[in-house]
Amino acid sequence: MEQQQDKRFVVLDTETTGMPVGEGHRIIEIGCVEVMGRRLTGRHFHVYLQPDRESDEGAINVHGITDAFLIGKPRFAEVADEFFEFIQGSTLVIHNAAFDVGFINNEFALIGQRDRADISQHCPILDTLMMARSRHPGQRNSLDALCKRYGIDNSGRELHGALLDSELLADVYLAMTGGQTSLSLAADGAVGEDGQAARGSEIRRITGRTPGRVIMASEEELQAHAERLAAVAKSAGGPSMWQALTEPAAG
Repeated sequence: MEQQQDKRFVVLDTETTGMPVGEGHRIIEIGCVEVMGRRLTGRHFHVYLQPDRESDEGAINVHGITDAFLIGKPRFAEVADEFFEFIQGSTLVIHNAAFDVGFINNEFALIGQRDRADISQHCPILDTLMMARSRHPGQRNSLDALCKRYGIDNSGRELHGALLDSELLADVYLAMTGGQTSLSLAADGAVGEDGQAARGSEIRRITGRTPGRVIMASEEELQAHAERLAAVAKSAGGPSMWQALTEPAAG
């Protein structure tokens, strides 16, 4: 069995002119960061897009991206191949995946690329909102709420932004799946493909925690733990990180 930590993950977020996609709304920003070995590699994909329509006022209040700012930006058709090449074959990590995936599929369909109009056929998709709801039922599970819960610094997030949010989501995903929560770059001073230093290169660490007592689990608790891991594996379409690290590889 392939070890989870050796897989390629792309953490993805989008901003749009509004919602829902069925009313003709379009993507205006895509941000992705690549994670391998539970570290940012420094590779990222980020672009603003000309949607050929106005954004709703409510959407602008969320992300701050004005129609004037998008004048002269590329259209999706101009970046579609580069974007698809970046995400192809990876596991996509998305918060509220149905929203972003619906918009991405629509963009590919609009330019006639029907073979790419269902990205779930090319990339397994892991929805961190569903994961969070499973782990924290009855609680707020927005990205901001999860950053607060896991001690991740989101003080720079005054407005939504696809690249920043994908970086924060990467931290949240690692925190939720246990193990290392720092997303330091694989090498100091790593840069993206555009030659610029990748955003989020600082090391983020969970702080403010004090060691607690060690309490051994009972047989009932161990059984419940095993059942929970099985449920996580079924939901994610693969073994949890705990299983990948503790169970022997098959054959």
